[in-house]
Amino acid sequence: MKIRTRLTLWYAAILIVSLIVMGAGVYQEIAEQLHRDHSKDVWEYALDEASEMVFCVGFPAILLGLLGGWWITRKTLGPVTALTEAVERKHDGNLRERLPSSGNGDELDRLTQVFNAMTSRLDDSFQRIREFTLHASHELKTPLTVMRGELEMTLIEENLTAGQKERVLSQLDEVERLAKIVDGLTLLTKADTGQIKLDFEPIRLDELVRESVADAKILGQPNSIHVHLAACENTVISGDRDRLRQLLLNLTDNAVKYNEPGGKVNISLSQTDGFAELKIENTGPGVAPELQPRVFERFFRGDTSHSGDVEGCGLGLSIAQWIAVAHQGTIQFASRPGELTTVTVRLLRDGGKINSSN
Repeated sequence: MKIRTRLTLWYAAILIVSLIVMGAGVYQEIAEQLHRDHSKDVWEYALDEASEMVFCVGFPAILLGLLGGWWITRKTLGPVTALTEAVERKHDGNLRERLPSSGNGDELDRLTQVFNAMTSRLDDSFQRIREFTLHASHELKTPLTVMRGELEMTLIEENLTAGQKERVLSQLDEVERLAKIVDGLTLLTKADTGQIKLDFEPIRLDELVRESVADAKILGQPNSIHVHLAACENTVISGDRDRLRQLLLNLTDNAVKYNEPGGKVNISLSQTDGFAELKIENTGPGVAPELQPRVFERFFRGDTSHSGDVEGCGLGLSIAQWIAVAHQGTIQFASRPGELTTVTVRLLRDGGKINSSN
């Protein structure tokens, strides 16, 4: 029950009690008059006076009081509702925006100041985290590049045994994995701070889909995973070619990696309601229902029983979500564990509402 409704009911209860008290007073007055004079005329006169007072004064007063009380509570709690809605719209991207105050200098203005101070501290904390992540990932790139170069130079040495080459190749794979994590963190951190500019141009999305299907077939060959292009309508959108290619690569790569030997991947591209709709379905273990709301979190890997055997760092879907949102699109994830997992991306087919930068 809302505070406004509760206050109105309390106010109505107070008015009703007041009416009862007033009626009791009238009754007392009648009783005193009857005690002084027992005539029938006095009794009728007292009843008439009481009825007139209750119906002509009491009930209108209660009705007026209810309407006035409802208006007062609405007027008083209006700023609370506005403040609540403003706080609900807060997220990590608009923490710098200050909540509006009424300027009355009352308790609500004080609460607004507290909220603004809190969001300012949160924004500073997020900013420091982003700066640390960006600086750390930048500093890690140089040693990783040096390590990869040295390992590649070691591989071309002729005196290495088969076991030594295998160990060097394993170390090289780990270095490349670390480099991918650093690149992904750098990309997401720059995206959070608005440092990435997207170059929008007319894109044949169906061509990119066909290219990604060809890549997915190659990725699926070692585990005999069948990749099928169910539908691919000719679709033109306004977007950044490189980022859209990255979006498709991340999604198809996940569909192949988190699959089962001999499994299937179905990809389709269709047009609906002014949007291009891309669906990627794959068999495999899937994600439990209680974990599905977290699939777009960074470093989240839902299938704990298989994630240790699958290469990746849990940034693919986070990057895919950012790319979709940057194109004013949406991405959705649905999974039936052990049956089918579906990722659906919807992108605008017309570029009229798309900005030129992120």
